[in-house]
Amino acid sequence: MTELETELAQLMIGELDITELRLEDIAADTPLYGDGFGLDSIDILEIALLVSRKYGVELRSDNPDNKTIFASLGSLAAYVAANRTR
Repeated sequence: MTELETELAQLMIGELDITELRLEDIAADTPLYGDGFGLDSIDILEIALLVSRKYGVELRSDNPDNKTIFASLGSLAAYVAANRTR
């Protein structure tokens, strides 16, 4: 994993209190929904807020690319890397 992917994984595990997932079990292609992180839509909203605060990336609920952005840890990290202001 890249440094940003690791940082995002740690952020999600810590902020969402995901106790059943360990950092060493995560890869860039780990899905955010369902298997993998097991996030639901409320969790994704929390992640969007955290990413906005930490990286200055605006993630809007009406973005047609959200399904792609939030598909996996790697896709979220790629979006953050391309759009971050901090």
